[in-house]
Amino acid sequence: MSALTMMSPSEARDMIRNNRYVKPTSGVSNGFIQANLAVLPKDLAFEFLLFCQRNPKSCPIIDVTEPGSGIASLAAPKGDIKTDIPKYCVYRNGELVEEKTDVSDLWDENMVGFLIGCSFTFEEALIKNGIPIRHNEENCNVPMYKTTIQSVKAGRFEGPMVVSMRPMTEKDAIRAVQVTSRFPSVHGAPVHIGNPESIGIKNINEPDFGDRVTINEGEIPVFWACGVTPQAVAMQVKPEIMITHAPGHMFITDLKNEEFSVL
Repeated sequence: MSALTMMSPSEARDMIRNNRYVKPTSGVSNGFIQANLAVLPKDLAFEFLLFCQRNPKSCPIIDVTEPGSGIASLAAPKGDIKTDIPKYCVYRNGELVEEKTDVSDLWDENMVGFLIGCSFTFEEALIKNGIPIRHNEENCNVPMYKTTIQSVKAGRFEGPMVVSMRPMTEKDAIRAVQVTSRFPSVHGAPVHIGNPESIGIKNINEPDFGDRVTINEGEIPVFWACGVTPQAVAMQVKPEIMITHAPGHMFITDLKNEEFSVL
């Protein structure tokens, strides 16, 4: 195993905070929950929390910060969501205006941070079951796509579900359903297997987020609900400001994967 795989969450966050690791976090600190981030002003926080509650496949809540705080007290009490993610996206009125490695300068007493479960969490379990993870093999980000699957509306929040995709054989796909069903708090079982066009993906080789990966002969695409969904929602709802992780660049928590597994 690599040093990154074996690194503790606190060590990984320290590297990230000091800009010594500015890449996707798949495979970093194996055994620990990774989380997507969405940050909104507190006047939108209840509606967004309701949106997550109504859309648990794409937005399973891991932790929520107090207004103005960058500390996720349940997930990583010694971490800081303002600095401990390799790359952030800043949306203003629905438009991506910049990417940053630190968002402390944008923080004020009204900011509320939401940590949302990430499918990188169950990849360790897939690997242990002999299912290869193509984006790790090709040293790139997982491909993610907007779909025609609509989220359940809550207040002002609505929009399309985003999915992540991992190619595998049909046999492995069956096992992947069984394995990932144990992790409902980090997206659980796939939402679709097979034909991408059935969920509105016109070109599997042109992801909306992340990178293209190779789909070998005899493999099929398997799709999981993705915590990038809030970014697609931001583009549609257009809040004055919304801060998120850059796709694939996650917050590494102190929570162990097995704490969130069932069966």
